[in-house]
Amino acid sequence: MPTLTHYLVLSALLFALGLFAVVTRRNSVAILMGIELMLNAANVNLAAFNRFAAPGELQGQIFALIVITLAACEAAVGLALVLAAYRSLETIYVDEINVMKW
Repeated sequence: MPTLTHYLVLSALLFALGLFAVVTRRNSVAILMGIELMLNAANVNLAAFNRFAAPGELQGQIFALIVITLAACEAAVGLALVLAAYRSLETIYVDEINVMKW
């Protein structure tokens, strides 16, 4: 039977993997995937604390649903920005996108 510690370790590993992806990748799609991993790690934490700290309550699950909704919105907006940048600049590498420079 998994304990709270197992879930927290899994969440920490997911978050570390996501952070590693965000810090080391140049590709903007890979950076978005890293952010999604970090949000999923937060969801694991919310569900685990809900199960072990307040069984029978729904606050953790409701917050997890809110985070899932925000992650879907972030993915849609992020992908739209990446597609717009690719159409105008023909690259998706973050260090080559310099639209804001004068």
